[in-house]
Amino acid sequence: MRIPSLALPLFIVGSAALYTGATQQSGAPRSLESSSLESHEGLTITARPWTDAGLYKEKFPKKSPYAAGILAMQVAFRNDSNESMKVALDRIRLSFRIGEDIRQEVQALTADQVADGILKPGGKDPTKRTTIPLPVSIPKTSKDKQWRELQQQAEIAGVPASVIAPHGTVTGLLYFDMQGQFDLLSGAHLYIPDVIVMENNRSLTYFEIDLSRSGAK
Repeated sequence: MRIPSLALPLFIVGSAALYTGATQQSGAPRSLESSSLESHEGLTITARPWTDAGLYKEKFPKKSPYAAGILAMQVAFRNDSNESMKVALDRIRLSFRIGEDIRQEVQALTADQVADGILKPGGKDPTKRTTIPLPVSIPKTSKDKQWRELQQQAEIAGVPASVIAPHGTVTGLLYFDMQGQFDLLSGAHLYIPDVIVMENNRSLTYFEIDLSRSGAK
């Protein structure tokens, strides 16, 4: 059994939202067929980075997180056991390497932070490659009608719950501010360190999903 290590430096962008109103589905969604996954102890976690701008149009018809440098990650948690499981969504990290010796980890954005990030003034020069300067503070914007619309879109599309019922599946999006440097995903991993079986509070071995094997279509 692997023992998770948290010795590497942690750089936090924001805190993940624990959405309410969970939807349970049976089986993995067809849209995740080309995704990376890891499965053990009755739980299968599937992850697919949305690196095609066209994938965002249905969920974000007007303004896209992708155009603002924010990555949406479609994830599915499938529980094949007879017991409920709970995932600590706020502890999920996207980790990647910059050079040989530098590893960075970013935490998922809340729906509020996604709306702030889309509407933030200015923007990064897409022709200039730099290291992501973490931690990053996304400036807050006024909560007008446009902001509320984007916040609602991000929340509705997000992971709806942290609890997965027996033989159920929870599917949704996680958001990470990559500042447009999506090429870093070629060596990235999605790290899910905290999953418990609720009936006996038993912890599962951590999940670390290699995203370099996932496809955009």
